[in-house]
Amino acid sequence: MMRTMMMMKRIVLLLTLLGFVTVWMFQTGQWNWIMKPFEERTCFINDSRPKHTNVAFLKTHKTGSSTMLNILFRFAERHNLTVALPKGAQFAYPNLFTSDLVDPYTKPPNIITNHMRFNKKELEKLMPPDTVYITIMREPSAMFESLFDYFYPFCQSMNRVPNKSISEFLDNPFKYYRLHEGDSMFARNCLTFDLGGDKDSFHMDYGARLAAQVEETFSLVMISDYFDESLILLRHLLKWDLEDIVYFKSNMRSEKAKKKMTPELSAKIRAWNWIDAYLFDHFNASLWRQLHAIGLDCVARELQLLDKAQKKLSRTCFGQEMPRLNSGSKIKDSALKPWIPKYVDIVGYEPATDLSAERQALCTKFVMPELPYIDAIRKAQSERYKKQHSVTV
Repeated sequence: MMRTMMMMKRIVLLLTLLGFVTVWMFQTGQWNWIMKPFEERTCFINDSRPKHTNVAFLKTHKTGSSTMLNILFRFAERHNLTVALPKGAQFAYPNLFTSDLVDPYTKPPNIITNHMRFNKKELEKLMPPDTVYITIMREPSAMFESLFDYFYPFCQSMNRVPNKSISEFLDNPFKYYRLHEGDSMFARNCLTFDLGGDKDSFHMDYGARLAAQVEETFSLVMISDYFDESLILLRHLLKWDLEDIVYFKSNMRSEKAKKKMTPELSAKIRAWNWIDAYLFDHFNASLWRQLHAIGLDCVARELQLLDKAQKKLSRTCFGQEMPRLNSGSKIKDSALKPWIPKYVDIVGYEPATDLSAERQALCTKFVMPELPYIDAIRKAQSERYKKQHSVTV
């Protein structure tokens, strides 16, 4: 009997001590740290800032920006934010952006991300004062090859070239290029044009001047060629969670559709698109300075966590660690079917058919192409606006 009572006292004492430790851990922020497995710890765990929710993302052409649009749309939906959408299909591109192009049902916005030609003054009229400006760039020879393949049917400067030959265009570009045509931005320095710059400037210092303007406005210039590393910087800048940056790539061509770059062809592309090449080299170097400032060990750890989360998501949606790609022309579901330009093989996704309704809805948003997602966001925000307006009245 005595031994039993002693045992009970020890148990009570142990439980009391455990209770005090638990309360202390919770109050001092240690609880989450201990409860998370070691491999889930992040370099940014002690950053106590709230998530930043006001973001202007300049969506540049053929740089992986459709994938970023999907990330931002999902973030907006999860956090009940408003996304600025154009009244029509886009913000009057290739004209400069003006705030009156925004659908009134999508004002006042937290996020803007559709294609536009950048106009800082007009965006500042629309967006909150604490908006963080972000854009993305891509190695110019890979970007131009993609532009040429994608816009060949629509861009007159490209379409004049027989047999869709990018080599023939670059051998004598001024034979085909007309700088004053409305679609000529796809044929030269498209990135410069999207940034609101002069794609046909011949001033030797223009690239440096434009880079300085971009640095003054944009808190982060992502690099498509280092997309995951760029997302680590984005997450650090905006204090987002890992789940906020998990993604599947959007608007991709099939591998067989891509033209192989030779050193000679790449050099010609960079010479023709010399301003874009200057900007890329400048901001690629800037990206790596920022990564070194965080610490490459920390970046590597974050990349491991992102890769683990990506594989978990893929297993959830596809039953395997890599997502299954299908030719876009074979996808029947309109909510999952990407827009397919003439003569271009675009791939898309179809999640597994045996998913629960909840998982099906989750996975659909991760793989939903740009145009169907814009329609879905527009419909949801229009209904929310009308509901709020009727309540106000």
